[in-house]
Amino acid sequence: MLQDPILSAIYIYPVKSCRGISLNSARLDTWGLECDRRWMVVDANGYFLTQRQLPRMALVETALNSEALCLNAPNMPELRLPLSTEVADEASVRVWRDCCQAVDQGNEASEWFSSFLGVSCRLVRMPKNFVRPVDRDYAPQDAQVSFADGFPLLIISEASLSELNSHLQKPIPMNRFRPNLVVTGCEAFSEDSWHTIQICSAIFYGVKRCRRCVITTVDQATGSRGKEPLVTLATFRRVSDGIIFGQNLVHAGVGELQVGNTIEVLKVESPVK
Repeated sequence: MLQDPILSAIYIYPVKSCRGISLNSARLDTWGLECDRRWMVVDANGYFLTQRQLPRMALVETALNSEALCLNAPNMPELRLPLSTEVADEASVRVWRDCCQAVDQGNEASEWFSSFLGVSCRLVRMPKNFVRPVDRDYAPQDAQVSFADGFPLLIISEASLSELNSHLQKPIPMNRFRPNLVVTGCEAFSEDSWHTIQICSAIFYGVKRCRRCVITTVDQATGSRGKEPLVTLATFRRVSDGIIFGQNLVHAGVGELQVGNTIEVLKVESPVK
């Protein structure tokens, strides 16, 4: 008898496209995992910046405690941003085609990121009352998303990464794909067909296999860019709209997730090619 998959890792990325944090447990709120992609770096026009343009963002370490978001980077002083206060200046920013409300995090944060990244930029935070709906073409549920690209959660199985690494000359770690939830105990690419799953009391819906971009070619430890794994993925994971790896999720309900939770697969559905 097959065993249910197990949640083997949880990650959040407080500042979009900066280094993530591995957690043993995380609270699930309206937007996804608490504190995931709630801050974002934008250019002078308010357009979001990521490792697509600035692979050096991979070197910005993030940490959270009860009082502050703490940021560190090579040859930079630590930047601490209190969680209890939001800088008053409001801003209008863009993530792809979505116009979002944001709260500017002040000149110190702007100067810190501008100095390290070598471009004029500002750090913004998503206000607590902002509603950014997911793309209704894929997720008719009443779901929201923070500053993530399009959906609140990304799930990938360890077996999928192992299968990819079996095709690569040099294996790569899971952090190249920046998932929120990692699972073990299933076959490679099983997550592609997960239409509905349950973890504790929360229900999750698989809405769109994740189309992968150049960020996967950035070594998250060094910030250097190569060609893999996209070249190899293209040989066996290409579909009509791109190269896919992992499944985007929306969720119904809030609560606490913990590493070791059982994942109950309630419904499977053949992926659309």
